[in-house]
Amino acid sequence: MARHYKYITFSDRREIAALYQANARPADIAGRLGVTTATIYRELKRGETVGEDGAPVLDRNRRRAYNPVIAQQTVQANFRRRGRTPTDSLQGGFDGDAV
Repeated sequence: MARHYKYITFSDRREIAALYQANARPADIAGRLGVTTATIYRELKRGETVGEDGAPVLDRNRRRAYNPVIAQQTVQANFRRRGRTPTDSLQGGFDGDAV
C-alpha cells in the first residue's frame, strides 16, 4: 500500500488555529484535515507562541497558544535551510504581506 504524503498549507494552518481556539481536540482537527493526530501535535509545536522571557504563551483555554504565521515562517525557514527553491516553499501560496 502506497503512502500519501500531504503538506499542510497556510490555509490548513489557519483552520488549525481556528479549531484549536474553539477548543477542538487535536484528534478532531486531524480527522477534519485528513492527517494523523501526531501531525497536528507537531504542527501545534511548530507554531507555538513564546513570550519575551521564553516561556510559552497560553491562550484563553489555558493551552499553549498556536500562531499559524509563526508555523508558516518556520516551515519556510526549514525549506530554505534544506535548499529548496522559493516557489517550492510557498506551500499554498502564502504571502507574508497578506497577513
